Amino acid sequence: MNLILQPWQLLVVILANWVNRQQQQVIEYLRAENQILREKAGKKRILLNDDQRRRLAVKGKALGHKLLKEFATLVTPDTILRWHRELVVRKVDVPSQRNAVGRPRISPEIVDLTLKLARENPMWGCDRIQGALANLGHTISDTSVSKLLKSHGVEPAPDRQRQTTWETFLKAHWDSLFAIDFTTTEVWTLRGLVTMSVLVVMRLKTRHIEIAGVTTNPDSVWVTQVARKLTDPKEGFLRNASHVLMDRDTKFSPLRKFLEAGTTTKATLLPPRSPNLNAHLERLMRSLHEECLDRMIFFGEKPLRHALSEFQTHYHSERNHQGLDNQLIDPDQEVGQSSGIIDCRERLGGLLRYYHRRAA
Repeated sequence: MNLILQPWQLLVVILANWVNRQQQQVIEYLRAENQILREKAGKKRILLNDDQRRRLAVKGKALGHKLLKEFATLVTPDTILRWHRELVVRKVDVPSQRNAVGRPRISPEIVDLTLKLARENPMWGCDRIQGALANLGHTISDTSVSKLLKSHGVEPAPDRQRQTTWETFLKAHWDSLFAIDFTTTEVWTLRGLVTMSVLVVMRLKTRHIEIAGVTTNPDSVWVTQVARKLTDPKEGFLRNASHVLMDRDTKFSPLRKFLEAGTTTKATLLPPRSPNLNAHLERLMRSLHEECLDRMIFFGEKPLRHALSEFQTHYHSERNHQGLDNQLIDPDQEVGQSSGIIDCRERLGGLLRYYHRRAA
């Protein structure tokens, strides 16, 4: 089944891809370089063949001179970029079709389509790509597909499977993708100022949130109990989740174990030091603090829970979201009317306001 993205979803995918692209290019270059080093292990002088130079040239060009200077170790950045220029010259400076001997060249249309299929489907091997091209009216052998991918620096299917991009992951699981994280705030109690941990869950597609719990001690027992509530098959917020994004904080270890043992939901760990890959929930946390928590002083846990509940209601039905075409998530009345008396609904003493037309 094809996944059709809404405009705002496409914007999210583009943003995530932009954030991750440079890091992915560095990783791919270093993987290629390390693989070649292993192939040449034990030899005093590293002599590269045409295929090895081509692989480094394709990936090195994507990095650019500045990053190559920082990461390249086999040869100098200027050498890698010179190899790339030679590749370009070889690609352009070819005999005309009239004077060519042997099998005719593969048309640019087939080349572009083959590369597109390989990059968008990391699990497809050469035979699968050949079949897909045949479905589209293009005849090409699997050997030609292999050579074409190799000449453009595209890894074989087993290696491409390990390079699934964040963009591909988001597209594949967008309808059932959730995120979870902790934030903290200070509360005055009889024991003095105490740090309270607040666990928040979000469904990324709709931006619905759930304040899953508040505690001073998010230990294993507490986290497991919250996980049991969230995954309840009838009312649990995560009952329809396929994947849950979370960071590598040890506080999430009980949650990961619970999901693995008792549900079909998979815990997806974010790379270290990469909150930008959980941007939707991070943006929510910022709004929660700027619009609510940082503007109040809490005397006890009960006022904190009340403020969180009011913010959650406001967030769903009274706050416009730029990621949703500046619409409300769940409006509790008809919006967009241009006539009628304007009312202002206030929460938390006016910290949160919602302007609407009074119903006739």
